[in-house]
Amino acid sequence: MVMKKHFLLTPGPTPIPPEVSAQEGLPVLHHRTAEFGRIFQEVIENLRYVFQTKNDVFVTASSGTGAMESAVCNLLSPGDTALVASTGVFGDRFAKILEVYGVKSIVLREPDGHVTVPSKIEEALKKNPNAKAVFATHTETSTGVVNDIGAIGKIVAKVPAVLVVDSVSGLGGQELRTDEWKIDVVCTGSQKGLMTAPGLGMISVSAKAWALVEAAQSPRFYFDWRKMRKSIAERQTPFTPPVTVIVAQAEALRQIRREGLENVLARHAWMAHAVREAARALGLKMFAQVPCNVLTAIAVPNGIDGKAIVKRLREDYGVSIAGGQGELVGKIIRLAHMGYMERFDVIIGISALEMMLQELGYKVELGRGVAAAEQAFLSKPSKNPSPLSHNSPPSIPSPTRGAGTRAP
Repeated sequence: MVMKKHFLLTPGPTPIPPEVSAQEGLPVLHHRTAEFGRIFQEVIENLRYVFQTKNDVFVTASSGTGAMESAVCNLLSPGDTALVASTGVFGDRFAKILEVYGVKSIVLREPDGHVTVPSKIEEALKKNPNAKAVFATHTETSTGVVNDIGAIGKIVAKVPAVLVVDSVSGLGGQELRTDEWKIDVVCTGSQKGLMTAPGLGMISVSAKAWALVEAAQSPRFYFDWRKMRKSIAERQTPFTPPVTVIVAQAEALRQIRREGLENVLARHAWMAHAVREAARALGLKMFAQVPCNVLTAIAVPNGIDGKAIVKRLREDYGVSIAGGQGELVGKIIRLAHMGYMERFDVIIGISALEMMLQELGYKVELGRGVAAAEQAFLSKPSKNPSPLSHNSPPSIPSPTRGAGTRAP
């Protein structure tokens, strides 16, 4: 028997800074007090900073899926039509939620590993001018792709429909400019790039979206944005919030502000580049056509049991990564690099993967992937290709002071 530490490299929950965890151990505040109100107001303002928006921002007790459902019931009525641009499991989830609420969904489904084609959305909107909303995914962690939300935003802004984006895994790790990209609703959660325990769903809502909110006929009570908007003015939530998680989220957002959002995004791009370089050095293939910066999806080599990689890494080495979902079970592995992570989290993950692949019979030169990752961390990229070019490394700004390190 040997001592076994645990390392979390999954796409949620993600590691939590100790200063953030410590906040949950403090005495619980009453949620109808000025003290909690000040913290709640700070959370809202710092979320606006991360969302990069001046729009309304709401916080609810739920996972990111709760935020997604709230977008459907607040914007649409039974019988309405909506477009869903899906690139994986989480895009498909929007279609399932729409079905529950009696909304007709026109699903533009791309093959796994491929990205949404903005021109297809433009064509679908021409054919369906009655569509009231377009639902899209920012970073699709089931396949590891990042979609061109900026291009989609330009298209949807020209029509009456609103653009709703699932950035549950993307916010705080992948560039997202809510106002500049004309995104009407963004949904996210606390347990990924925002470095807090599961329990909070967050939503930003534009002025354009509010016309639909007022007209929507879907049933809503707990997730009613009108109630949330009214309570924001009083620096509180309509119903009892998860007070300790909100207090912890306040500290996590302070850390993001201290590091600086630009540096946070550069750190994520830096780690993503290193993981991809390591995987290539090991002869492994990227699964995503356009890989995101918060997670890397790697195709499992022929003859290797993908489920065994995930299970044995966790049980034997204490390193938790994710496997494929749905039809991709056993076919891909997913190594996350989002939130409270930096260079040595990546190196631990690559090192464990090398050893496990060798144990499972894949011919690998131990240390080759680690060396490639180390070299990527030591070298400044000579090129900054577009993050939306086929199978290319993302645009990686040279990390400034604080990037690639823990926030103070």
